[in-house]
Amino acid sequence: MTTPAVDATRRTRLANERTFLSWWRTALGSQGVAIAVGKVIPEVSAGPHWPYVVLGALLALLGAALGAIGWWRYSVVNHALTGGEEAVAPPWLAASLSIPLVFVGAVLALLILVV
Repeated sequence: MTTPAVDATRRTRLANERTFLSWWRTALGSQGVAIAVGKVIPEVSAGPHWPYVVLGALLALLGAALGAIGWWRYSVVNHALTGGEEAVAPPWLAASLSIPLVFVGAVLALLILVV
């Protein structure tokens, strides 16, 4: 029979894995949208192409950052579980993801309104 502490650690490890997969899905989604915005829309639009290419590149970089930060966060939590420590997310994590997302959203809004 397993102890409650072992069961809790097992559940937390599985939750950490699900969270990592969520980071991955979000990164892949961002990169899929990057292809659509950066390559498909310029081919079918009559206006200038460069804004869509730039936005697509930014979305691709955001997707890459999401994948890297997701892996990093998974590793930090996994290491903390091994040592029995608490894995508190650093304050810069939310800012490092929110700032690019706000910027990309603002550029997208401008493209929708202007182009």
